[in-house]
Amino acid sequence: MTARIHIVGIGDDGLDGLTGYATSRLAAAEVLIGSKALLDRIPADHPAERLPCDGGLSELKKCMSNLPDKPTVMLASGDPLFYGIAKFLTDTIGKERFEIVPNVSSMQLAFARVKESWDDAYLSNLAIQPLDRVVDAIRSAERVGLFTTDEIPPSAVAEALLDRRIDYFTAFVCENLGTPNETVTQGDLESIRGQTFSPLNVMVLVRRSGAADLPRGQGRKRLFGNPDDVFLQSRPKRGLLTPSEVRCIALAELDLHRESVMWDVGAGSGALAIEAAGIADSGKVFAIEMDAEDYNLMLQNAERFDVPSLVPIHGQAPDAWASLPDPTAVFVGGSGRMVPDLVAGAAERLKAGRLVVNVSSPDNLVAVQSVLDRAGFRVEVRMINIARGQQQLDRVRFESLNPTFLIVGGK
Repeated sequence: MTARIHIVGIGDDGLDGLTGYATSRLAAAEVLIGSKALLDRIPADHPAERLPCDGGLSELKKCMSNLPDKPTVMLASGDPLFYGIAKFLTDTIGKERFEIVPNVSSMQLAFARVKESWDDAYLSNLAIQPLDRVVDAIRSAERVGLFTTDEIPPSAVAEALLDRRIDYFTAFVCENLGTPNETVTQGDLESIRGQTFSPLNVMVLVRRSGAADLPRGQGRKRLFGNPDDVFLQSRPKRGLLTPSEVRCIALAELDLHRESVMWDVGAGSGALAIEAAGIADSGKVFAIEMDAEDYNLMLQNAERFDVPSLVPIHGQAPDAWASLPDPTAVFVGGSGRMVPDLVAGAAERLKAGRLVVNVSSPDNLVAVQSVLDRAGFRVEVRMINIARGQQQLDRVRFESLNPTFLIVGGK
């Protein structure tokens, strides 16, 4: 029977940080395999045979295929399943060959040192992810943890963020974690840009409270269906913006023309209204929003997209539409109990055209459908499920957005 291989994680504090079980596995090993740096942390009087393996993943697999059938420990850094070698080995050789004994990841230590939760943080390793892709993801993150490299140190990350005007993070660089030389440096990105750090570091970024996302790029990207992150969005309400895929379907169902007169009731920061105004460029799109913060973000988004047919209105429906011209198309978005009443009021003003309502709750779906049926609309309902691909190491995983309903009424 082939001996099981124990993958034992070792932190920057070496053997002092191992659990009793990890220590017993090391003591029983007759073969030790790992990088020279990790093997050097094992006392010289340990009797096990040592097999250095400092190459890439293909070299590692080759080393594993030639192991003697003896109790073996493979040394890894921190948690072998967190940006470590364990996933590669279990996927390519088989889970049944291994037992994994993790240590505390240096990423976990870094977040502990700066006293920030990391359960919803964006985490990445610059050794395997392009810096441009990482910077795009940082733009909309609340907290970020990065394994930097010699080629892309913290100063280069700060430089890349500042070049894109992403300056709303407090930065922490945690060096030599778990060792007597441990240091945590805190500062803004401007100060980090001019400093050098130990190669053994983790960079943590924490968004300043209330900072809005900086839009990606400048100017119009598309007539409609622009990526969500080209629009300013408020915090902590991020995620209320109509996703680009849903926007595309809603705009198609609204059946807009160049001369259309449209109301967007509950426009938020204006993504759908702005794209509608690009289509109805000889008509008018009245974007009604009662929240002052979202209304101001809508003004900024509208300025970037240059849509003269957009008319932002700061007010609460139905009072806000009392003096507006009758629409030929209406979009209503929201999750509150007022949505059915707003739909009923808008339906009375819509003499002919299309009314599209975006809701997230089944209760509102049923209520809105009933309102439109009574008003004499031809009603269709769509349930939209979207999953977006996210690169994770060498694979793509899919992250689902919350399901949403579109109720389409024609008159």
